Amino acid sequence: MIPSDAVPRRFPVTDAEAAVRADLAAVYRLIAHFGLDDLIHTHASARIPGEPDTLLINRYGDLFREVRPERLAVIDHSGRLVRGEQMPINTAGVVIHTAVHAARPEVACVIHTHTAAGVAVSCLEEGLLPLNQTALLFHGDVGYHDFEGIALDRDEQERLVADLGSFNQLILRNHGLLTVGKTVGEAFARMYNLEQACRIQLAAMATGRPLRMPTAAVMERTVRQYAADPDGAAELEWAALRRLAEGAFG
Repeated sequence: MIPSDAVPRRFPVTDAEAAVRADLAAVYRLIAHFGLDDLIHTHASARIPGEPDTLLINRYGDLFREVRPERLAVIDHSGRLVRGEQMPINTAGVVIHTAVHAARPEVACVIHTHTAAGVAVSCLEEGLLPLNQTALLFHGDVGYHDFEGIALDRDEQERLVADLGSFNQLILRNHGLLTVGKTVGEAFARMYNLEQACRIQLAAMATGRPLRMPTAAVMERTVRQYAADPDGAAELEWAALRRLAEGAFG
């Protein structure tokens, strides 16, 4: 546990920023709860309302289960801490997240993971397959970015955002998964379901049996059904996940 004197002291924030801080801290705790974390590595970020060039990201060194709203750092698109006390920030997190936020102004949240299933699918030549209902959430909405080594160099940013394009999901080859959303809850739902799709694909492939794909017509119909969201599932789901996050790890 990080000693209490290492926790950044509070500073005044708007109600809008406080709400985003609470949502993003919940994402970190949910990532830990569902086993999608990687010790202190990987990251999630959120744009601060009313500050298009400023975002929140985790303090490097905290376990995801430890993240609380007041622990989140405020950085600009250059990766500079713009307010609050100095704290360590993961360099790869700065490179990846600032690139996406700068290129996609409509995006409120970016999440990146290194799960076993996500990395395994990123290593497959065919990538994510449209095998099942969960995978069809992402049909036609996944980009691929070739591995260039650890994401420490800013010259990679241009290629990364070009490969993301207008997609809401990016599979980083030999590396992991990335999702974006117009809300924090949307970005997390996409990451959770993308992870599930990867796990299901690996389980199906592990049987060694022939894989049965839905028809192209069914794929397109399922995409339209998801987009319609007739039951308002997205809002109900995030409300339920926030309740879960509030109880996770005490």
